[in-house]
Amino acid sequence: MIERLNGKAGFNPEAFLNSHRVAKRIASFEKEETVYSQGERCSTVLYIKSGRVKLSTISENGKEGVIAILTDDDFLGEACLSKDFSEHAAQATAMEPTIVFKIQKNEMSRALREEPDFRNYFILYLLRRNARIEADLIDQLNNSSEKRLARLLLLLARPGSAGSAEINAPILAQETLADMIGTTRGRVNLFMNKFRRLGFIDYGRGTLRVHNSIVEGVLQS
Repeated sequence: MIERLNGKAGFNPEAFLNSHRVAKRIASFEKEETVYSQGERCSTVLYIKSGRVKLSTISENGKEGVIAILTDDDFLGEACLSKDFSEHAAQATAMEPTIVFKIQKNEMSRALREEPDFRNYFILYLLRRNARIEADLIDQLNNSSEKRLARLLLLLARPGSAGSAEINAPILAQETLADMIGTTRGRVNLFMNKFRRLGFIDYGRGTLRVHNSIVEGVLQS
């Protein structure tokens, strides 16, 4: 399933998964609806066709910790492919109306065995996501909360668009942003106001505009 994407030949996961070559079920979720719960039996890999999903863990005292925000073309629930995981380690919640393809574990395993283009794409996807997790950990350990917030805003705005002068990110609750960078809501509010005052970000029509100037203004300072 090779197509021309952005002027280059590349594998189109949505076209492949939407074809007759993979058995799947399409599911829709409304904003704040649970996609799957922490501790729930893990037997399905999900591919996000459209929308946005929050992965989080819930502690014994009920406190939520946000792990990641996933969007179009992301996979989740892939841990079920390993015999070592029978339950979801995190909760997945739709942050906006979201459509996913649900692929049973056995069917996903078959597709990975029999479809080399898909297998290569999926392996590269997992490698990129693992590298992102490592970068997040390094960021958490070595950078200030101000730099962590600036980096998070760029990541939410989808790095693939970074060639443009400004890119859009979803407006998330400041509590969520604080959870993701390990600081307080008050600190996030302080930095967001500072970024806006310096022209690094601005708000409008339900989205947050992130200007590339934030790279030199914050991340490289």
